[in-house]
Amino acid sequence: MKRNGKLSAFLHALVHMAHMPGRAMTSEEIGAWLNTNPVVVRRSVAGLREAGILSSSRGHGGGWTLARPAETITLADIASALEERLIPFNTEPDNPNCLVERAVNKALDGVKDELEQLLRQRLADVTLADLAVQCGAGVSAHLEKQRGH
Repeated sequence: MKRNGKLSAFLHALVHMAHMPGRAMTSEEIGAWLNTNPVVVRRSVAGLREAGILSSSRGHGGGWTLARPAETITLADIASALEERLIPFNTEPDNPNCLVERAVNKALDGVKDELEQLLRQRLADVTLADLAVQCGAGVSAHLEKQRGH
């Protein structure tokens, strides 16, 4: 899972799932898409399940499915469920006694919070279905190839 964060990784997996509604995906399959261990997948999807984005079923044919239609899931819902900070720069002080560093970090924290809010507002306007449509034909062709058609 070599991406900037969980959001981009799980959007990748959720778009695959949106293209195969109702088909349960195992943690192993999702892990293969994300190039990570299935254990990492299971730990990461807990928030998605709690937010009602994913549901799981056990046993033969079990796995993860979208819990509701992709049209009702916003990218902001997903980011929130993953508890992902969208603006990654860090303002933890290297030298907490330095007045200049504290002033700079305080200014950056205000900007970071404002950017985070604006980005979440924008993500609330985009659904998983919107993203799946953008990927559309390429994903469908890939899935057909995998099915052997």
